[in-house]
Amino acid sequence: MTIFLVFLRLGCTSFGGPIAHIGYFRDEFVGRQKWIQDRAYADLVALCQFLPGPASSQVGIGIGLSRGGLLGAFAAWFGFTMPSALLLIAFGYGVVAFQDAMDSGLLHGLKVVAVAVVAQAVWGMARNLCPDVQRVTIAVLAACAVLAAPTPLMQVGVIIVGGLVGFAFLRTEVTTEHVSLGIPVSRGLAIASLVIFFVLLIGLPILVTAYPSHLLSLIESFYSSGSLVFGGGHVVLPLLQSEVVPPGWVSNDAFLAGYGAAQAVPGPLFTFSAYLGTVLVPEPNGVVGGFICLIAIFVPSFLLVIGALPFWDSLRRAKPMQTALLGINAAVVGLLLAALYDPVWTSAILSPADFGLAIVAFALLVFWKLPPWLVVILSALGGWAIEALPAMLA
Repeated sequence: MTIFLVFLRLGCTSFGGPIAHIGYFRDEFVGRQKWIQDRAYADLVALCQFLPGPASSQVGIGIGLSRGGLLGAFAAWFGFTMPSALLLIAFGYGVVAFQDAMDSGLLHGLKVVAVAVVAQAVWGMARNLCPDVQRVTIAVLAACAVLAAPTPLMQVGVIIVGGLVGFAFLRTEVTTEHVSLGIPVSRGLAIASLVIFFVLLIGLPILVTAYPSHLLSLIESFYSSGSLVFGGGHVVLPLLQSEVVPPGWVSNDAFLAGYGAAQAVPGPLFTFSAYLGTVLVPEPNGVVGGFICLIAIFVPSFLLVIGALPFWDSLRRAKPMQTALLGINAAVVGLLLAALYDPVWTSAILSPADFGLAIVAFALLVFWKLPPWLVVILSALGGWAIEALPAMLA
């Protein structure tokens, strides 16, 4: 129950997209709850960057799995996902009313607080994971590479290169200390999860061809989207558009309206699938369709995390992998640094007032130690004030 409640609070307050979520998680589980050590958390983030699917949700599933086994993984996913899923299902029943109820200044304030959250994550992780010139250099070069070519392939590439550089040049930094993730999953179950993942990925399209069915086609489309997308929530949106708009399941106008709403709610962007399942035609749609699509797109994440983490925890014990992880962790800091600029900074900081609000939010998080949910509320109000005050003073 504790796992569920903690993730439910995060699911209600974690605005800003997957990179910001990683910052929220670190603040909560490394700093406040102390459920996982910083090095183990960075290793978990690095693994989830490799896996297809929503990286922040997979990090949450991994933390829940290490804390409470399979039930803990489900509780973490359910708590973090349901708030935004329910909001988007409700939005599916009343697009115009829901959209009009959200003030644009409030939404912009939520974007600005993401700058502070990601900056806090970079600040904290860099101090722990880049303590020397070599690892600072890896982080800076990784950030420059991703900014020069902002593609999912480049993100995976810099992590691989970071690992190779760590293996080749950071041998003297290795200690015998190992911080276990504590994954209570057998290798047999892990292998079974990976087998099921690939059986469904290959078998569902064959099944749809052999036994045409709208329900099977729906499940196959969303399962494939959750299995094949690298780069997080924003990347899956155009992929989903190609799946649901051309067949006529969802109109392009309805898709774009839901896309706007997905930016305004907390939690993972993959819950956009719940909105699409609600508004699509023909049936199943509504609440039933929303949950079918939501489950179908997240099942690959469960199978991959459960399948990969037990082997990842063992690999991390080997000294060659430890040296590689020193470089990988530095590269992850570089990825966060690049994301701090684009898309977080570029989409949020549009004026000096926005920059001032971001500085205040950062100070409240890092120095005043206010809880993230309160900083989110204050930043939303700050965004409203920035937009409203000029009109009031005119």
